[in-house]
Amino acid sequence: MMEWIVMSNYSALSTPEIEDRIAVLRDNIRQLTEQAAASSGAADEERTSNRIAQQTEELDALLQEREKRVKR
Repeated sequence: MMEWIVMSNYSALSTPEIEDRIAVLRDNIRQLTEQAAASSGAADEERTSNRIAQQTEELDALLQEREKRVKR
């Protein structure tokens, strides 16, 4: 089961919460990639592609927040 949480202010999260969210997003992206490989049809592919892009965007933002914290 995939967890869907969309946030924009990651600075409010604790470092362990960021690490947990990164793990969830990586797993979500893995699952979506597997679904994309198994499915067919333009609508399914577009929907999956959009979900992967959304998850990747959030993952990138969390990785940046984590990196900022490491540099402090």
